[in-house]
Amino acid sequence: MKFSIGFLVIAFLIGGCESKTNSTNNSEETKTSLPLAGTWKLISGTLIEKGDTTITDYTKDVSFIKIINNDHFAFLSHDTKSTSDSAKQFDAGGGRYSLKDSLYIEHLEYCQEREWEGHNFTFTITIKNDTLTQRGIEKVPNTGTSRLNIERYVRMK
Repeated sequence: MKFSIGFLVIAFLIGGCESKTNSTNNSEETKTSLPLAGTWKLISGTLIEKGDTTITDYTKDVSFIKIINNDHFAFLSHDTKSTSDSAKQFDAGGGRYSLKDSLYIEHLEYCQEREWEGHNFTFTITIKNDTLTQRGIEKVPNTGTSRLNIERYVRMK
C-alpha cells in the first residue's frame, strides 16, 4: 500500500512538472516564432470592397505607424502634406490584441472613428525578416463596411 501511494505521488509530481513545462514552451514558441512586439511603419495597403480595389502607397503623402507591445496595439496616421485642417488628416486608435500562431485579433477599444470601437478584427499575419504582412476582413455593420484589408509593414529600428 505504501508503495502505491508513494508511486502515485511521484507520478503526479512528474506529470505536473511536464504539463507546466510544455505550456511555458508553447507560449514562448509563439512569441519567438512571430516577433510581433515593436514599432511598424505601414508601407502599402490594399483594400478590396464590393469588387473595387484601392492600393495606397504609405511611403508618399501619408505616414502610418503601428506600435505593438505584449498585449496592446496602437496606430497613428497623418498626412505629411501641409494642410490647414490637420484634424481631418489625422487618425488614431488602439486596444488589446491576441495572437495564436499566425492568427492575430485586434479588439479596437479606442478610435477616432467612434463607430469602429468595440469591434474585433481578425487577421492572418506573416513576418519575414523585418516585414509584417497582415491580411483580414474588416467588418463594421453599422457603417456598412465589409472589406478585405491587406497591409504590409516594415519594422522600424
